Amino acid sequence: MKNEELISRLHDDNIDSMFVYKPENIKYISDFYPTSFAYLIVQDEPILYVNSIDKEDAQELSQVETRDIVKLSEVKDELSGSIAVENSLDFQFTKFLTDDLNNIQTSTVLEDLRKTKTKDEITKIKNSIGIAENAIGEIDFTSTEKYAAATLEFDMTINGSIKPAFDTIVASGKRSSSPHSVTSMNGVETPIVVDWGAKYDHYCSDITRTFIDSERQQEIWNIVLEAQRAAINTIAPGVEISDVDKAARDVITEYGYGEYFIHSTGHGFGLDIHEDPNVSQNSEGVLEENMVITAEPGIYIPGEFGVRIEDDILVKRNPEVLTSLDKQLDFLL
Repeated sequence: MKNEELISRLHDDNIDSMFVYKPENIKYISDFYPTSFAYLIVQDEPILYVNSIDKEDAQELSQVETRDIVKLSEVKDELSGSIAVENSLDFQFTKFLTDDLNNIQTSTVLEDLRKTKTKDEITKIKNSIGIAENAIGEIDFTSTEKYAAATLEFDMTINGSIKPAFDTIVASGKRSSSPHSVTSMNGVETPIVVDWGAKYDHYCSDITRTFIDSERQQEIWNIVLEAQRAAINTIAPGVEISDVDKAARDVITEYGYGEYFIHSTGHGFGLDIHEDPNVSQNSEGVLEENMVITAEPGIYIPGEFGVRIEDDILVKRNPEVLTSLDKQLDFLL
């Protein structure tokens, strides 16, 4: 169904052929994720081209026709009419596809389609979330931040994750005031911000919990939770995306910590950990049913500590919180 929609949209945009190179987009169209050089050509129907390394697996897993790869210099013979490529395709690469660069254009049609998830994609995201949630119970805080992250990633791997959805963050003590702090060899202190996710059949999950142990930390944690609840309660099809961010930001600002909320409230995810829509105060457009987004407000006080709470939300008339993990976890789990 999604490939029929893809071809229909290409026709609406007067595009005759599309060259697809990004592995995540190949996976989206064919249900096969290449491990080596591959590309896909979409005309009247998608055709996947793979080399010998991937051939056996592609023939088993791909939902579209699979052929042996041809040299890049010959790809132009496989394309016809007006040609579209992904925004991410390198310009030097693009020159292999046509002798007339005026005949080629970039297209976001795949990214636009990927904003909303199919039933099958939602199931895979839920499986990814389940793996990630189960793993947090195995985290070991008795040594360094890196050791804690490694125990978490190991458990996700042995329970079905292809790999972490992104570099796991374990940021403790004063280092927790940096939202994307690089996990270090420092011993674990409190509070502890843990941001992690699994990949199930290449579909991501994204969760954050903050472990706290003082009244001051609890005060900030309570504000962040209130802000997250306000954002989630705003989520519904047709809602301005910026209003979701505003709901969280207004709560934090009312408590006097607005300057310490230094990132957007959330983002879409799926095959990539960051996809459209970006849920920020500057975002344009509205939420659509079956988008999957994060809700992750935070407060980061330099030199003191930071708190972030993040959950994964399926956009419905009544938003479905896909994560089921308790918001506040203790150190024993």
